[in-house]
Amino acid sequence: MIVTSPDSTLTIGVELRDGRPHYHVEADGESLVAPSPLGFELNNGPPLRDGFEVVETTQRTVEASWTPVWGTQDTVRNHFAERTIRLREANGPERRLTLVLRAYDDGVAFRYRWPEQPNLDTLRIASEDTQFRLTADHTAWWIPDDHDNYEWVYRETPLSAIRDSAAAISYNSYLEEADGGAPDTSEKEAAPGTVNPPLTLRSPDESRYLALHEAALTDYSSMTLRADSETATTLHTTLVPWPDGVKVKASVPHQTPWRVIQVADRPGALVESHLLQNLNEPSKIEDPSWIEPMTYVGIWWGMHIDKYSWGRKGTHGATTERTKRYMDFAAEHDIDGVLVEGWNTGWETWLGGDEFDFTESYPDFDLQEIVDYGEEKGVALIGHHETGGDVPAYEQQMDEAFALYDSVGVPAIKTGYAGPIRPEGVHHHGQQMVNHYRRVVKTAAEHEIVLDVHEPVMGTGIERTWPNMMTREGVRGMEYNAWAEPNPPSHTVTLPFTRMLAGPLDYTPGVFNLTPEETMPDHRVLTTLSKQLANMVVLYSPLQMAADLVENYEGHDAVEFIERVPADWAESHVLQARIGEYTTIARRKKNSNEWYVGTTTNAEARTLNVPLGFLDAGQAYVAHVFEDTPDTDYEDTPHAYRVRRGLVTHEDVIEANLARGGGQAVILEPATEQDRQRHEGLE
Repeated sequence: MIVTSPDSTLTIGVELRDGRPHYHVEADGESLVAPSPLGFELNNGPPLRDGFEVVETTQRTVEASWTPVWGTQDTVRNHFAERTIRLREANGPERRLTLVLRAYDDGVAFRYRWPEQPNLDTLRIASEDTQFRLTADHTAWWIPDDHDNYEWVYRETPLSAIRDSAAAISYNSYLEEADGGAPDTSEKEAAPGTVNPPLTLRSPDESRYLALHEAALTDYSSMTLRADSETATTLHTTLVPWPDGVKVKASVPHQTPWRVIQVADRPGALVESHLLQNLNEPSKIEDPSWIEPMTYVGIWWGMHIDKYSWGRKGTHGATTERTKRYMDFAAEHDIDGVLVEGWNTGWETWLGGDEFDFTESYPDFDLQEIVDYGEEKGVALIGHHETGGDVPAYEQQMDEAFALYDSVGVPAIKTGYAGPIRPEGVHHHGQQMVNHYRRVVKTAAEHEIVLDVHEPVMGTGIERTWPNMMTREGVRGMEYNAWAEPNPPSHTVTLPFTRMLAGPLDYTPGVFNLTPEETMPDHRVLTTLSKQLANMVVLYSPLQMAADLVENYEGHDAVEFIERVPADWAESHVLQARIGEYTTIARRKKNSNEWYVGTTTNAEARTLNVPLGFLDAGQAYVAHVFEDTPDTDYEDTPHAYRVRRGLVTHEDVIEANLARGGGQAVILEPATEQDRQRHEGLE
């Protein structure tokens, strides 16, 4: 019982071994996943995994396309073959279980379904016993699992080394590190050898790349992966628990998320894939015309470098006067929005008995006045809801809080859950929070508001179904450079092939003052200024922040790139890449023939040739190149950059001379006759 991808390269199949279903995956006849067992342990009944017989199988092939509301491509092809296998226990209660297999050209997926049936009306899942018996000791890029936090630097090790890795420290250690204290490793939230997906793998001969993740996570617990204690290349599915230890509580009929294995012959193809989105349902928002990508600045970085405060103790950042100044800057530089954190009361007790009020502003912040001021200038206010993890308190206020933003004209909200989730024992990535995040998305849609979620559950492609779920954090982002061990230069060259496979990420690039006097010498940004620009292309987010204080942009020629770079794309291509070392990504602006190219490197200086074959033949383009100078270095001279301009065609190659920790950002716009007279070839 197999299904084969449309291009005949990938197969996924299921067989019964002594009544237990096992699946396997092959690529070009080579085994990628050896026969691996499936099934469940239940708290409310015997295991649901053995003694099955096949009742019926059906097949179908789908070839269609759909148009995203926003994204990295104008049109997404959805072409797959599917086999549905209906199973029934041969003896005993004769419970039924359905397996759905799909094969795409860029990966395979499967999910479980429980149809309505007389002998199983509720589920209390103790464990999901899905395994991934990988057939090689791949190179792996991974982060540890602690049920609450994805904010780690990715590790590169053999797959077999995951088994012996140390347990992840708790989310509390992240909070203590943010507050300037030493991480507390006394409290563990995960057993050794567990990882959070997406898990990215490269075969020993470097001919194949895999990524393991899940899609369409709905009313279920997040999947993590645990290395087998004996067979180090076998991974077991584990689920984040409820406080009482049960993993999933549901009524029947029900279904799991898709278990997904992306397959590619180069790392860039993992990034270009839309497999997760294709495994989700079409949009439930009938008229999405109110959903608009945007670039924005914000009163945010100043709090992290301790220049401003979220609350009234210290120098309050979120004031009417300061917000208007940011809006003036945004209007002058054609930036769409301004994020304001710390406008609402309650920050004095954050993480210490939170008492946030999501409708009451501090006396020095006039919400309606600021929104009206922004409307006059064509700049949107991006609102903020930090819960501190107090989910019951937030849900009590949520309807009123969204209604307030709706009534005054706020189109977007950044939400946050920085703290242990309440009630005690609930995890950020468990089923309760999965359902909470979905309630927030639906409530936001009712008020025509888009979301940027921090401390989220990992993305699984639901932005296709709920396109107002535009971006999320779930990454060790820019703020760590302000108060913790800075992110290494390799970090942002790894993220496109790991975290970004799960969907858009709000990393918040665009910092120009890389050595803030408030944080030096221990805390700073370990990139060059040009790499900050390039990351606005490489690290995709439809809500893209230029994160620095607005005064740090003044007088910089490089601000032109921030003025022009869009947050919505018609097509995207990874031109070259080696995970953790370098990458070049080219993206075409929506409804335009203007291209943007970002090239970045790790701590190694290198020269890369960027081919322009993606440009239209017969059309000359003006290249605006923002790049490192020969003297630039991320440690000693990170602010040095230069701008070159000249004419290029699709036959040309742009040389990217990258400093250590450096980058190159390029704008390619169709040349006019005046441009032809003004510019010569790019030198």
